[in-house]
Amino acid sequence: MRNLKLLKSLQSSELQTLGSPLCLSVRSDTGSLLVASQFCISEYDPRTGQVVSEASLTGLTGFLPEDGSGGVVGLQDLAELESACLATAGGDVVLFNFNTCQLECVGSVDSGLTSMTWSPDEELVVLTTGQETIIMMTKEFEPITEGSSSPWVGGRRRLSSTAQRGKRRRRRRSRRFSRLQIGTTGVLGSRGGETSGNRKVRVWNREGVLQATSETINGLEAPLCWKPSGSLIASSQRHPNKHSVVFMEKNGLLHGDFTLPFSKDQAKVKDLLWNSDSSVLAVWLEDMTAGEDGQINTCIQLWTVGNYHWYLKQSLDFGRDALRAPRCVCWDPERPLRLHMLTHSWTSVTYDWSFTTDKSSGSEGSDNANVAVIDGDKILVTNFRQCVVPPPMCSFELQLSSPVNQVTFLCQPQRTNQLAALTSDGQISLYVQDLGNDLDQSADGFRRMSRPLVLQKTFRVCVEPLSLQQLLWLQEDLFVCLTSSLQTTLILLLHPDPEDEDSLSVRSQVEVDGVVLSLVHGSQSGTVALQLEDGQIWKLLYNVPDPSVEEWRDSSGCLISFPVPCVQTALCSISGEEHLLGLTDRSHLYVGDTELASNISSFAVCNDFLLITTHSHTCRCLHLNTLTVKGLQAALVSDGGQNDQNDETLRRVERGSRIVTVVPHDTRVILQMPRGNLETVHHRALLLAQLRKWLDSLRFKDAFECMKKLRINMNLIYDHNPKVFLENIQTFITQLNSISHINLFLTELKEEDTTGSMYPRPPDISPAPQPVSLQKKVDVVCDALRSAMEAMDPNKFFLSILTTHVKKSVPELEVALQKVHELRVNPPADPGSVSAEEALKYLLFLVNVNDLYEHSLGTYDFDLVLMVAEKSQKDPKEYLPFLNMLKSLEPNYQRYSIDKHLKRYRKALQHLSRAGAEHFPEALQLVKEQKLYSEALRLYSADPPHYKALSCVYADHLMQNQQMEQAGLLLWRCGEPAAALQAFASASCWRNAVCAAQQIPLPPDQIALLARDLAEKLIEQRRHSEAALLLDQYAKDCEEAILALITGSVWDEALRLIYMHNRQDITETNLKPALLEAFSTQIGFLEVQVATFTRHRIRLSVVREQKEKHRLDMLDEDGPDCPDAELYSEASSVMTGSKYSHSNSRISSRSSKNRRKAERKKLSLKEGSPMEDRALMYALGEILTTVDKMREEVHGLLKALVLFHFERQAEKLQQIYEESLQTMEAALPEVWSDGQNIQTPLTGPNSTANSIMASFQQQQHPAAPQQAAEVLAPPKMRNGVKWKLAVLS
Repeated sequence: MRNLKLLKSLQSSELQTLGSPLCLSVRSDTGSLLVASQFCISEYDPRTGQVVSEASLTGLTGFLPEDGSGGVVGLQDLAELESACLATAGGDVVLFNFNTCQLECVGSVDSGLTSMTWSPDEELVVLTTGQETIIMMTKEFEPITEGSSSPWVGGRRRLSSTAQRGKRRRRRRSRRFSRLQIGTTGVLGSRGGETSGNRKVRVWNREGVLQATSETINGLEAPLCWKPSGSLIASSQRHPNKHSVVFMEKNGLLHGDFTLPFSKDQAKVKDLLWNSDSSVLAVWLEDMTAGEDGQINTCIQLWTVGNYHWYLKQSLDFGRDALRAPRCVCWDPERPLRLHMLTHSWTSVTYDWSFTTDKSSGSEGSDNANVAVIDGDKILVTNFRQCVVPPPMCSFELQLSSPVNQVTFLCQPQRTNQLAALTSDGQISLYVQDLGNDLDQSADGFRRMSRPLVLQKTFRVCVEPLSLQQLLWLQEDLFVCLTSSLQTTLILLLHPDPEDEDSLSVRSQVEVDGVVLSLVHGSQSGTVALQLEDGQIWKLLYNVPDPSVEEWRDSSGCLISFPVPCVQTALCSISGEEHLLGLTDRSHLYVGDTELASNISSFAVCNDFLLITTHSHTCRCLHLNTLTVKGLQAALVSDGGQNDQNDETLRRVERGSRIVTVVPHDTRVILQMPRGNLETVHHRALLLAQLRKWLDSLRFKDAFECMKKLRINMNLIYDHNPKVFLENIQTFITQLNSISHINLFLTELKEEDTTGSMYPRPPDISPAPQPVSLQKKVDVVCDALRSAMEAMDPNKFFLSILTTHVKKSVPELEVALQKVHELRVNPPADPGSVSAEEALKYLLFLVNVNDLYEHSLGTYDFDLVLMVAEKSQKDPKEYLPFLNMLKSLEPNYQRYSIDKHLKRYRKALQHLSRAGAEHFPEALQLVKEQKLYSEALRLYSADPPHYKALSCVYADHLMQNQQMEQAGLLLWRCGEPAAALQAFASASCWRNAVCAAQQIPLPPDQIALLARDLAEKLIEQRRHSEAALLLDQYAKDCEEAILALITGSVWDEALRLIYMHNRQDITETNLKPALLEAFSTQIGFLEVQVATFTRHRIRLSVVREQKEKHRLDMLDEDGPDCPDAELYSEASSVMTGSKYSHSNSRISSRSSKNRRKAERKKLSLKEGSPMEDRALMYALGEILTTVDKMREEVHGLLKALVLFHFERQAEKLQQIYEESLQTMEAALPEVWSDGQNIQTPLTGPNSTANSIMASFQQQQHPAAPQQAAEVLAPPKMRNGVKWKLAVLS
């Protein structure tokens, strides 16, 4: 859906010479024109208007007669030879050297030449002679094949020796034959009868062998042109009722055509010319009959194809002036859309076009996203806001009187649907929207979707139509256009002429130095920007009394220009600053002088978004208000989140897709495929932005319908702004006004916050406030909707109310079934209300029928159960006997049976407890099976016998689970002290055991025996103080009590009992020896711990040094980018060369406790083990913790030693213990703090380049935390605990 837009038209009359131009060619390396006449050959530069070089073909050379009667039949640029090949009608083949400007005849044909054609790869040349024979030669002019007789002569005798030597050198050149491409063989039309007009097409291969001959084609004309990229040959044919351009395959068979917009005998096709990329076919036409003035009208038409339809895009009408008519026409070989032309008056004209999409540029919702396609004298308009019509069809057609060359839409806001068309005869037709009221009526019975455009006015333009370019309709009475010359461009501001209402006159004009390539208007700012051929950007000031232009500057005042010219430009606002975007023909996208990307195939600006398609077959949509130029550049350089499924800025598209238009304030992006068909996509970024706008403006219905159509998760309606949704929930229900829509919304609810997962918020949108509620999201929405619907119309929204019960996190199926039952009992009088059968059928659609049957059974309503069962697929023989059996039972026992069937055992126990005492054994069995002991005790608390039986059963269960103390409490509470005594004794709960024994009561001797047994268990558990209390108070054995305290090192309590019972003899016999033994034990233990600590610390430093050395060795070998480098940080536990493996796959499913145990098992202190450093740190931590915990014990021992005059031992113990603590505390920074964060110095005498880089990378990317962090954490010392004695200092 693209048109050809005239970028520039350069005209020069500097080339003046004798004769008239006969042949024209273009030098591919310089872009200059090669022109041959009856007298000379010239090289002319159309950009400067200067003749570069010239050589005479008459005079001494003698290739053409001096009287001008000779002719040139062919001219071809040969880039490899740096020459031009010229063929004369007299039979000479001449080379014109560009460097020396010398002519060299490489051969001649005695019978003369009628044509010369070179293959596109310049490897072959084909000549046709005056005797209608064909000569095919290589580029070295060596014959390949000839006709029946060989008229080829190897050069005239008058060739100079220099020319002969040059010919031999060319023959010695290496011959490079590439694979034959389509269009590189000779294609010639053999002439048939002149009167009949019948012709055949013959095709030869590169060896000159005839490959195909077509059948005789009636009316086939002389022009032939092989399509450069394709196997089609274009020609023209006259039919009895029309004149067509036809296409043939290389086997001679016809393959499509299109009709020229002329009657049968009105015009003749003088020539057909394909451009270099086969996108445009130029048809050179002349009238068959002369006008009254004897002159013939000439025109050149440019045709393109899309979706198998040929469009007439440009019609260059030169009128009947013979001097203006083209004499030679050719396409530029390097610029596909550049056409060169020479007139009879030696005027050189160069046209440059580009493909563009003419579309309305409005940014409001009233803009219809119209796209206009030029097709001859018709404009095909498609309204993409209303419908997507694939080309070549359209929404409506505009018929004009002459072929259309340019189309533009009005740039005024709210009126951007109006259209203006410039025709080839220099008229501008204005079309406005039809405001009639017959939109819904049409003659054929179909409803018209959009209002067509109707002709409002037609103006004549006082400017030459062929030179008018870049037409822009700025205001209702203001047009802007350009006319350019070689060095300057005039910007013309056209207004309706007050003296002649039917014409547009130039009210003012602005001259710009340079050639203007593009003229673009910004829809939001109203700015008009110009782009010059050298990349300069200017701004047109047209809303002033004296229009002018000024240079484009950024916010800092710097000049902005494109590095290279751009064929498509657009104005946009990036972070509040206006910029000009430009896309080159090499797919580079620029914003000012900054390159954004180099793989862009098309782009469009819509509202605040930039949409682009890339050659990697993606479509990106970027929000311009949230990005700077640098951010935009970074976003386009990155992969665009192709691996992120939730990236809303990117989506994949079909290969070769291009953006046609974007519907403003909508979600649709129209793409066109290479073959011409259209595809509408709803880009995620546009879609979510539009949904957020609708939700913010409380347009819930529009948002819902769009989300339903495009499969967007409905949770976004709530997640976008939960507080606003809950406050306007009645508005939501009123707008949807559909039970099915509300049910669809409810069924899609889930706990996930879609704004944080599926549809992340853009950076410029702050998170919405969340409602303060402890309920889950689904429950909150369901409760709010149900309350609103019940308040509005419970009968109308009954099905949706049922959905809210079913959808809750814990489905309320019983409530839903009860409401269905109430509806069946009391049906509403409203005829539009839902019946109970419909409601039940809907419930069965939401819930599995078996689940619904079970829940209906749980309501104990047999009518409801039967109603559900009848709607299910259950066999009545299965459920009717069961229901009849239940109906025959006592109500409480009946409910017990139902609950037990439904495995609701707690409810079953409740109903069974009310069924009577005769069912207590069954209840007791149920309690044992389902372990409902606590529930049973609450239910039978008022029934002492049953309560006692349940307590005993519960106590047995607790004792089986080794919970003796709780079992004893239950037995003691229910009046079973003997059993409770056994439970307390087993649990070593000596206080409760003594109480229970005295409650029995037991005699004193048995109580003393019980006390001794309990004391023995307590001593085993190192509870010496409690054992001494039992022995002293209940066993009445003070000596055993004192010995128990001495054994437990409870020195103070032992002394108290010694003096209380006057047993000082024990001091000498037991206490003092025990003190000295404890002193020796503590001294030995401390020495062992300190020695072990010191050994482990030294080994740890050695291991760390070895690992650091090994890591640096690896970096020196592999460089800092070695993937294993990070494994050898100080916190790592990998040791190269170890024979141990530490796979974690087997323990991945263990509990956290078991995982920690498995981690500790891997900590081996064996030298060379893979985790030796961590094992050493763990062992050091254990030693330090153990020694630190001895503070209280050492303090008590020191006091006892001082009391009994063992000062020397006490001083030694205090000194050794203090030194041990100091040694370990001093090692803390070395073992833990520094060991965790040791960084290799960035520089130093021992540093290398690799080690410095590795240290820097390690600081930038620290190692991952280890799994057992508690091993690496330094232990804390209790320095606040006072243990030293001042008397020993």
